[in-house]
Amino acid sequence: MAEFPHLGRHCGVQSCNQLDFLPILCNACRHSFCNQHFTYEAHSCEEGLVKDARVPECPLCAKPVPTPKGQLPDIAMNEHISNNCEVSKKKRIFKNQCSVQGCKKKELVPVTCPSCRFNYCLRHRHEQDHDCENKGGKVMSNAAIAAIARSKQACSQEAMKAQMAADERLARQLASEGGESLSPEELDRRLAQQLQLEENRGRRGQTTGGSSSNNCSIS
Repeated sequence: MAEFPHLGRHCGVQSCNQLDFLPILCNACRHSFCNQHFTYEAHSCEEGLVKDARVPECPLCAKPVPTPKGQLPDIAMNEHISNNCEVSKKKRIFKNQCSVQGCKKKELVPVTCPSCRFNYCLRHRHEQDHDCENKGGKVMSNAAIAAIARSKQACSQEAMKAQMAADERLARQLASEGGESLSPEELDRRLAQQLQLEENRGRRGQTTGGSSSNNCSIS
């Protein structure tokens, strides 16, 4: 050490004063220290401790974001913007984007067209403003659509019951006309023929615009 007094620097801590050939310069007080005393706490750097205690501000809401000791400020800032920043929350609540191509407007509440059921901004909420595909069509609410579906289901069940009753009457009629001389196979054959005839008549009636009393129509 004595042969090279001009090389290196002595540690800034008076109790240490070690000659270090690779001293570390403190970026706060601008003094040189050895590898054991280069931290702010190790050499009691007042400027460094004040600098290290500064709290960064959020670029959106301008509020200070405290950073826990040992954690990177970027992590605390990202968590603040994602969960606690009021300005960021206000930006996220406008998420009902207009369905018109090229329009990037977002609304706080959904504005749904009653005809095509798409969401639009206040500027394009009318049918003529967004060239509604269902313009002039019949608009039905969800409750009306559900009621029609239930009515159709009930109607199909009633029609099935009526058809089964008609088949039973037809079978009894054929049995009474033929008497006991007809075999079960012959009764089944005649019943099938009669049912086929009635089905053909029903198809012809539908093509000519006729309707039977058992048909159920929904308007």
